[in-house]
Amino acid sequence: MILDLFDSHVHLDDAAFAQDLDAVLARARSAGVRGFVSIGTSVASSRRAVALAERHDDVYAAVAIHPHEAADATPEALAVLADLARHPKVVAVGETGLDWYRDFAPRDAQVRALRAHLDLAQQRGLPVIVHCREAYADVLDVLAAHPGLRVIMHCFSGPLEVARVCLDRGYYLGLGGPVTYRNARRAVEVARYVPPDRLLLETDAPYLPPEPHRGRRNEPAYLPLIAWAVAYARGVAAGTVAELTTANARVAFGLPRPAVRG
Repeated sequence: MILDLFDSHVHLDDAAFAQDLDAVLARARSAGVRGFVSIGTSVASSRRAVALAERHDDVYAAVAIHPHEAADATPEALAVLADLARHPKVVAVGETGLDWYRDFAPRDAQVRALRAHLDLAQQRGLPVIVHCREAYADVLDVLAAHPGLRVIMHCFSGPLEVARVCLDRGYYLGLGGPVTYRNARRAVEVARYVPPDRLLLETDAPYLPPEPHRGRRNEPAYLPLIAWAVAYARGVAAGTVAELTTANARVAFGLPRPAVRG
């Protein structure tokens, strides 16, 4: 059974796909992936994401400077992102956020960059895609100053208590490859708990490949494996998960529903 799926977070511009992107997209489409949001992580990456979206009807772009690169979020760089965010194929600002695990950028620079991205999302009426590692209290504190934003918590890895706070605020939770891992008790618990209208699927490819592909390059063609794992956790059919998460992605990113086939 081929599921109709939407990959809400994938890095199609990554160097890992430089040699075979057309084949990667073809495999994903054959596996049932009907839409992709290609995520920008720098000014250059955001430009590449927009260029990819221009070339493919089913690819959309998100623009941002990743928290690892937050020191590069200068006023000039943010002005470029603001210009890119006007493009009709740009459907989100992200990924932005805080990462207290890697600490590749100064924490104060990460907070400033996150706030600037949230301001941009608010100005453009776009959702924001949030990266968070070991910084949930601080991320939630910054997000609280921007009520009304559509927020997507990318590759959500927090405990159920944090999930409850996010869901009480109306945020979407994106689940990816880790939900398939044997020791993924927390991810499975969250997958079981998320209301049907707040759940998104993502691959984060080429990162975080699901079982049985761990240790290799991830691809959006593996999204069905994530859908099946979420369906198993929720005790429903994989088709049900595919239908609701694809519909959620279209709502979250403000995309039109596909035409009904006659």
